[in-house]
Amino acid sequence: MNISAESIKELRAQSGAGVMDCRNALVKTEGDITKALDILKQQSLVKVEKKKTRVAAQGIIESYVHAGGRIAALVELNCETDFVARTPEFKQLAHDIVMQVAAMEPQYITPEEVPADCKLQPAAAALLAQPFIKDPSVTIRDLINQAIGKIGENIKISRFVRYEIGE
Repeated sequence: MNISAESIKELRAQSGAGVMDCRNALVKTEGDITKALDILKQQSLVKVEKKKTRVAAQGIIESYVHAGGRIAALVELNCETDFVARTPEFKQLAHDIVMQVAAMEPQYITPEEVPADCKLQPAAAALLAQPFIKDPSVTIRDLINQAIGKIGENIKISRFVRYEIGE
């Protein structure tokens, strides 16, 4: 089947996958971009699981102070290399996560950390389970997994803190 460069370009813009991965997915689906996106998402999940075991000891600390200076947050976001930590994509991910912390007041990083006697639901108390404030159809865990698939390194949140005047 003949796959056009425009189709590959469109799929690549939507998925962030490599050119050959996009082409192969389009060939498998006979040019259907929606089905090709599903194939690329499955491939990305496999890649993400392989990378989760790697050590993420580099990274950045991102800060956010809300207008008026009444709320502030810090997040330590780690990756495998300092090169990746300096990329605009990684910095944007860190900024999005610190804004999430400031806005949604999570108490824990993962749902597994939430104690049984916690009054909040794990989806509200755990940062990784919260819906992303910019796109509620995606959780913070999904956002990080997408970044792992695009960047190609393990990424994890080590810690965060949120401050609010009067608390």
